[in-house]
Amino acid sequence: MTRFMFIMFGLMAASLIIVGMWNSVPVIKSSVNYVLNPSLGALINWDITWGTLLVFFIIALITTLIQKYATDQETLRELRKEQKEMQKEMKKYKEDPKKMMELQKELWPSTMKMMEVSMKSSLFTIIPFILLIRWFMDYFTAMGSPDIIFGIGWFGSYFISLILFSSILRKVFKVA
Repeated sequence: MTRFMFIMFGLMAASLIIVGMWNSVPVIKSSVNYVLNPSLGALINWDITWGTLLVFFIIALITTLIQKYATDQETLRELRKEQKEMQKEMKKYKEDPKKMMELQKELWPSTMKMMEVSMKSSLFTIIPFILLIRWFMDYFTAMGSPDIIFGIGWFGSYFISLILFSSILRKVFKVA
């Protein structure tokens, strides 16, 4: 396993520990509330649907910009191009399992490299987003768990809107 993967696992573990201490270490919760209640909370209180969607859009925008500037876009494009070529090659040999295994073995290093390059932006976002999700959970629970869009609660709305907003923003900013 690469050094990068150990760092990612370490950050994920740290995130889970921080979230696990959310209620038992008051300074974590109160610090996050101090920052997010007057900013994101104010937008959500302005209008539950539009304010929340605006907050989700801001999150998608920040994530997309971090992804664009924290990763090597040229390397990602090259790796994706290589993978597409390999997949075309694999389609030619779909009837030959032995050749398919050879091609998959050749594809594996580039897949791992692509994952490592594309995950670098996560180094900057994993802990803040875990805290943000935890804050959302408390904030919307205190509001009585309202439906945001299409009769869906905050988490479903977050998930759907993040996929939509991210897809659009990735095209606009030409993120690989």
